[in-house]
Amino acid sequence: MADRYLTVAGTGVHEIEIRRSRFLCALAPAASEEAAREVIAGRKKADPAARHHCHAFVLGADGRAGSMDSRRERVPRIERSSDDGEPAGTAGTPMLEVLRRRELTDTVAVVTRYFGGVLLGAGGLIRAYGQAVSEAVDTIGVREYRRLRLVEVVVDYDRAGRLENDIRSSPYLLHATRFEDVAHFDVGLAPDQGEAFHAWLADLTGGEALAEEIGETWLPTP
Repeated sequence: MADRYLTVAGTGVHEIEIRRSRFLCALAPAASEEAAREVIAGRKKADPAARHHCHAFVLGADGRAGSMDSRRERVPRIERSSDDGEPAGTAGTPMLEVLRRRELTDTVAVVTRYFGGVLLGAGGLIRAYGQAVSEAVDTIGVREYRRLRLVEVVVDYDRAGRLENDIRSSPYLLHATRFEDVAHFDVGLAPDQGEAFHAWLADLTGGEALAEEIGETWLPTP
């Protein structure tokens, strides 16, 4: 089972122009089909005068190489695309192929086209829609997520400040902090880091910090 997946780094719009037709590609992360549909609807609302709002999205497993979500439940793979009035197979399919080729999941792409008066033909449309998505991915960027073991570290307040700084400068990923009667730090560990982390923590705090594994989650690579 894979321990990593890639998704788009954020939300953004990138525009290209081909023979006077404008292609505006909006990319966004989306964790569900509902979220992807909301992005698509938002783009249609933002550019109501455009003739076409073609889309493609990939969600869930296999895009994550058969992964599980933070609740350890299997996430089904979903792939959808639409030509939205363009000739069949000239828009949604090449957009989807770019997402597949880039190994992206939990990602939605919407390409809004303003026709410039020059017919591009089927081959030209395929190249244009694929290029719009590919350039948008290059511009907005990609983020890697890793599946990590989550360990809760509990320590008294007198050690909390220094320990937080040490974790942040270590190879381990600080996921969350909580300050209650004592300080709590949730730390993400790769599968092969557990033994080294516990030894490091014991040495750093003189054995005063408590650490308990509390599950797994997906966290972005710093």
